[in-house]
Amino acid sequence: MQSTQFRSGDAIADRRADYARMLAESGDPAAAAELMEQALERVPVWVAGWLGLGEYRQKAGLAAQAADALRQALALDPQDIFGAGLKLALLGAGATPDKPPSRYVEALFDHYADRFEAALVERLDYSVPDKLAGLVRKVRGEGGPFGCAVDLGCGTGLFGVEIRSIVRRLEGFDLSVNMLAKAGEKGSYDLLARADLSLEAELSGLFADEGPGGRADLIAAADVLIYLGGLSNVFALAFALAAPGALFAFSVEDAGTLDGFHLAPSLRYAHSETYVRSALASAGFETLEVERTTIRMDGGKPVLGILFVAMRPR
Repeated sequence: MQSTQFRSGDAIADRRADYARMLAESGDPAAAAELMEQALERVPVWVAGWLGLGEYRQKAGLAAQAADALRQALALDPQDIFGAGLKLALLGAGATPDKPPSRYVEALFDHYADRFEAALVERLDYSVPDKLAGLVRKVRGEGGPFGCAVDLGCGTGLFGVEIRSIVRRLEGFDLSVNMLAKAGEKGSYDLLARADLSLEAELSGLFADEGPGGRADLIAAADVLIYLGGLSNVFALAFALAAPGALFAFSVEDAGTLDGFHLAPSLRYAHSETYVRSALASAGFETLEVERTTIRMDGGKPVLGILFVAMRPR
């Protein structure tokens, strides 16, 4: 039995977990936590069970006990496929990491790939690819097509569809192989490859042949940086990929009045405009255009974001 799977493999423990979920949904998280504790007595190495227990305890107002359950999950699964470390940070029981665990992001999107576009575009009014492509066209003006565009964190290829008509070559990179497969079905990309934007060593190897002036005339990261806190590494990568005069277009969730970046309850990161501008300048980019907009809906409320277009000086 894989200790990180959603079901425990023990029929009685799974039945108790199902009842616990029903109790939580009916508004009794304390009773749900008690039942989940009984399930975990039978399968103490069940990582998803400890995550569930942490959630029920938190909803019951038992923050310290919730943190204990999350620490147990993290101890059983150091790769942290369920993001227990992020949840500990939100509870104030751990430091906020500057990036999520790679296995957490990969598993999230591998699992979500088949439902991604229906959930995000059709139900949540997700609009970043269209709006970001429009901002790129605005900045580009009457210039000719981009010779090479690199779509970092391309997902299912929504931005690629929007930008394909004004690029000669389009390359897409993503951590999730299932998302890459969906992007491939669209037929927009000349190259698709797996890459982890959070791992500097992996990216350095992947783009090791970039000279002092990179190959890309456009680098994009549409709704990707919400899964990174600190942006210095990915901005350095974008600068290495960028030819002189190249554009770098991306989106972030708006941190509002908070400075720097912070982890939101959604387990995504939000960034301030001041922080992003500073990180761009440190990487060598010149900020050209900034636009605030609603990027999607969440729980019936608009999620505010910031679109940026920057340039590597000639």
